[in-house]
Amino acid sequence: MRPPVYIRPLSAFFRRTTAYSTMLMLSVSIPVAASAQDQAQVQPPLRKPEKITAAPATATQTGTTRQTGPSDEQIVVLARRRNQMEVISGGQLGVLGTKKGLDVPFNVRSYTSALILNQQSQTLGQVLENDPSVRTTYGYGNFSEQFVIRGFPVYGDDVSINGLYGIVPRQLVSPQLYDQVQVLNGASAFLNGAAPGGSSIGGNINLMFKHAGETPLTRLTGDYESAGMGGGNIDVSHRFGTDNQFGVRINVAGKSGQTAIDLERRHSVAVGGGFDWRSRDGATRVTLDMDYENQGVNQGRPGVLLGAGLTHVPRTPSPSSNYGQPWTYTELNYIFGMLNVEHDFSKHLTAYAAFGGLGGNEKGNYSTLTVTNAATGAASAGSMYVPYVQTNESTRAGIRAHFTTGPLKHEINAGGSGLWSEKDTAYAFALTSLATNLYHPTFYRQSAPETFVGGNVNNPRKNGYTRLYSLFFSDTVSAFDDRVALTAGFRYQNMLVNDYGYGNYFTRYNQDAFTPVVGLVVHPTRQTSLYFNRIEGLAQGPQASGNVINTGQVFPPYQTVQYEIGAKYDIGRFNTTLALYQIAQPNAYAVPYGNGGQSIFSVDGQQRNRGIEWTVNGEIVKGLRFNGGTAIIDANQRRTALGLYDGNRAIGVPGYTINANLEYDLPFLKGGTLTGQAIRTGHQWADNANTLKVRGWTRFDLGARYTFLVDHKALTARFGVENLANTRYWASAFGGYLLQGMPRTFKFSITADL
Repeated sequence: MRPPVYIRPLSAFFRRTTAYSTMLMLSVSIPVAASAQDQAQVQPPLRKPEKITAAPATATQTGTTRQTGPSDEQIVVLARRRNQMEVISGGQLGVLGTKKGLDVPFNVRSYTSALILNQQSQTLGQVLENDPSVRTTYGYGNFSEQFVIRGFPVYGDDVSINGLYGIVPRQLVSPQLYDQVQVLNGASAFLNGAAPGGSSIGGNINLMFKHAGETPLTRLTGDYESAGMGGGNIDVSHRFGTDNQFGVRINVAGKSGQTAIDLERRHSVAVGGGFDWRSRDGATRVTLDMDYENQGVNQGRPGVLLGAGLTHVPRTPSPSSNYGQPWTYTELNYIFGMLNVEHDFSKHLTAYAAFGGLGGNEKGNYSTLTVTNAATGAASAGSMYVPYVQTNESTRAGIRAHFTTGPLKHEINAGGSGLWSEKDTAYAFALTSLATNLYHPTFYRQSAPETFVGGNVNNPRKNGYTRLYSLFFSDTVSAFDDRVALTAGFRYQNMLVNDYGYGNYFTRYNQDAFTPVVGLVVHPTRQTSLYFNRIEGLAQGPQASGNVINTGQVFPPYQTVQYEIGAKYDIGRFNTTLALYQIAQPNAYAVPYGNGGQSIFSVDGQQRNRGIEWTVNGEIVKGLRFNGGTAIIDANQRRTALGLYDGNRAIGVPGYTINANLEYDLPFLKGGTLTGQAIRTGHQWADNANTLKVRGWTRFDLGARYTFLVDHKALTARFGVENLANTRYWASAFGGYLLQGMPRTFKFSITADL
């Protein structure tokens, strides 16, 4: 019998691995869980550890000396050390590999599993609330998280894992499965290739799987979140075999109940297995990751559209109010995995290959509220049912070579990548709307009849196919004892996109593009660097459609050009980065043509974003840590249709954002830490004409955690309150629709390291 569509890429994945049966059984049947053994540096490829000898710990008792394990005080100290490296400089930079932030001409940082655990983060968006250059909103008409970096979107489809696109759950992500969440600010077409969803122009989000460390780990966590969500996770890690060649990391996490929003219920289950092997000499390294994720939302609070003719933005409802209809829901299921192989032929030459796959099965009944009267809150609610089945395969292979020519050192990176994505989908929506109100919603037992249908909602057929091929090459030349490094390279990208139009029509897009990169790093001292880059973003160009004289014309890919300069300071426990940038992206629109009332579609517009970013992360003084910073953006519309919006700010891009996250270890209470966070977002515009203003907002969070001992085992209790003042605010207007901020939310968890 033919397997379900969303399982097919994983079948192909298993056929490409020799450990198919064993790994599948482990990844499915072992009940274990989510949260990583915390690490104090960017995770390098797994290699054989160097042997280190040390004198055993001793203790004197009745005149004799005996070998002992860690003392109670040592356990507490080790537990508190996990506080110190929640944000680190550097990360995985696609074709360049894993790099320290100080040594690359890009602004990149990594949020570790320690932060995810300590802040009790349940979604990827909650992790990225720590970043001053990132803001989170919903996808259009659903509950998926969408991110905004440097004023441009990052869709869930365009989040990567270990530098590979196409294998991340595209709507909601459980962060407990990952060791690091990495943020690269700026364009990245050379580093990662074109994103399959056409976003990631202003930045990239990359996840790193958890793998076994050298120390065994068994960690149990239980958690609770108001108004009534309970859950927990288990994280088990162990190495075994000769010289600890084999490693296993198993994570299981789950949560279910009502959120702090009235009547909204969510549930999630995530299961992950990470397996690795390294040869005895460390020259060959293999990792295999298999994961399953289920997410669901019932009567979720939707985004709010603004009807035509509104003169101002409606006031924000009470923080916990829910204007979503009771029959709305989404159910998301994903199976995904990845195989990585690396081999060092010598200390100068390394070859690597990666292959990943994802099978996704989504369905949901959605209803977006459209406000027609801002003063009274009068609104209408539509209805749309959408099934969506996705099958992806993604691969990357290349070589990395190191050699010298006279006084110059070279690092050559060369290789290629490929991504194949198929989506099977359909839709059914109601032609009539339901009368309701933003402030006093009317709830209906069922949606209006969904009479307008595209495709077969009971058995969705292929609606789109994307194939992305690329070849890349770069050379990083360093001199003067690595104080100066120049990177130059290019990527050739082919983009094939077929749209089958629910069986009604067929369009084909097949275009090529070269995206070069130039980056320079200068180290005035070993702890500082100055950098410059000129890099491009790449997205599918438009195809003229509608009532225009050039209907069907295919335009080349959008090539977004970025220039950036910056400075960095990094002493390990503390780092800071200052960056100034400009990104210019083409825009397309239809304009009048001739005197006959006709229009022509052209790519003549532009959005130019200029900005300054300053991030500070690490220990300021002993026991006091700060993570945060600020981002200032001037998102300017240029060469708009008939010049109507020239000089106006782009929709949903605030003029500035500020994040400040403080942690203080109490000197009078060993193991005690107080935490506090402030998030500030400046005002936004909800329309191109800049007449609908969304006020800026500020949110405060407070928390505490305490590590103590029970029977020589470290336990950590955490308590937090988000949106302490229960402030009501519109968090985002990106895309022209409003997303309301979360109400006051209480969180509690307790973790035991066994």
